[in-house]
Amino acid sequence: MTTVLIVNDQALQRLGLRLLLEAEPGLTVVGEATDGAAAVRAAQNLRPDIVLMDMGPPDENSLQAIRRIAGPGTLPEAVGPDRGNRNHPRVLVLTPDHSDEYACAALRVGVGGLLVRDALPEQLTAAIHIVALGGSVLSPQLTRRLIDAVRAWTPADCPERRRQLSHLTVREREVLTALASGWSNTEIAERLSIAQTTVKTHVSSILAKIGVRARAQAVVFAYETGLVKPP
Repeated sequence: MTTVLIVNDQALQRLGLRLLLEAEPGLTVVGEATDGAAAVRAAQNLRPDIVLMDMGPPDENSLQAIRRIAGPGTLPEAVGPDRGNRNHPRVLVLTPDHSDEYACAALRVGVGGLLVRDALPEQLTAAIHIVALGGSVLSPQLTRRLIDAVRAWTPADCPERRRQLSHLTVREREVLTALASGWSNTEIAERLSIAQTTVKTHVSSILAKIGVRARAQAVVFAYETGLVKPP
């Protein structure tokens, strides 16, 4: 069962999201929050698998909340007889389709997925399942503009990024390039003639070496460093 924390500052919207998600097999809503500070507290106490975040006009407070929820070392480990050691919640953000800068910033601080607010119900529930399993989701409406934004905002000189990229093996660069091209683990395994378990191992190593938690952040890194170039 995938557990979800809903973060939204509108009561009717929270109710609508709860009704939608609880009607989906395999999903259960464990709590609600109205703002970033409340979301951080609820994430720490409830340890949901997914934090579904839509907090109105995007601002630095919401980015800080995402960073605290999704970032390594920011929430204490949840340990208990019914939990074991649980990983940090993954964050899925609903964003207005015109907010390119906020969407790109959200990717940088660790979101697992970005959907536009007018996404279909089945797109939302599918995205929650994908992000809960460690995958990344990005609305097609945002993909091209985000790639352009990342490339436009990349510093001319970024020695730290270059250093991190230099630590990747040739195979890890191939896997990262495939990730940034939108390939699934299954597709990467088939095209590189390696096992899916090996792909997962490479992805975990890539994330550790470049200092990020989410695959979406790794995709941003690939474009920032010029490893992958927009078509």
